[in-house]
Amino acid sequence: MTRSTVFAPFDIVEGDRKRGIVLLADHARRDLPEEYGSLGLPATEFDRHIAYDIGVEAVTRELAALLDAPAVLANFSRLLIDPNRGEDDPTLIRQLYDGTIIPGNYPLAREERERRLDRFYRPYHDAVGAMIASVAQAAGKAPFIFSVHSFTPAMQGRQRPWHVGILWDKDDRVARPLIDMLAEDQRLIVGDNEPYDGALRGDTMFKHAIVNGYAHALLEIRQDLIADQQGILAWAGRLAPIVDAIDRRADIHEVKQFGSRSGPL
Repeated sequence: MTRSTVFAPFDIVEGDRKRGIVLLADHARRDLPEEYGSLGLPATEFDRHIAYDIGVEAVTRELAALLDAPAVLANFSRLLIDPNRGEDDPTLIRQLYDGTIIPGNYPLAREERERRLDRFYRPYHDAVGAMIASVAQAAGKAPFIFSVHSFTPAMQGRQRPWHVGILWDKDDRVARPLIDMLAEDQRLIVGDNEPYDGALRGDTMFKHAIVNGYAHALLEIRQDLIADQQGILAWAGRLAPIVDAIDRRADIHEVKQFGSRSGPL
């Protein structure tokens, strides 16, 4: 777990903005600002999925390099505040996560909640919004937004058989071809809205893609498959030509409103 006196809430990976692709990694890192210590947790908890999405930072950076596409990565642990939740979501700042109590989050004063929103959550989303706007302007077309996550092989005693899952709401312009192309490799078990449902009002895809009518998908890779450099390079190499092929489809860079299963826009 790395700490720095000056804590930047996000990191930008540069790429050719004219391509029209934006990569995102909401849970890329497990870092905390120095003043938060370890939130009262032992260091071993920051090796777990509760602190970050294992393997995602490296996969996103490698994918950005292969595609020559820009990326925005959140630099703070989701135990501090979860950027992939709406501001009114009860799991925005967790007090209990997969059996672990987070002492630094309980109790949590309203002022501290607002402080974390202002210092970490909102600057990250401002950076995401600014990147999307910049890419749209540079490309002269609606951007294609691709968010990279990872998931645990088991959760609450249940095994998760999927190697990779694609989360989406109503707009399947990216999700459907992505699922189909990944499934061409018969060794892979590909989840359609597994292990989670993509209809989450207020999350990053809702906030930046769905409400704007931009083509998008959220990718979930099983963490044991990208826990080392070999797996990271293999998955980035697998994904790059697929994302590139989807990017070339005629309808990907159009603005289309599909609404959301999580409620009216």
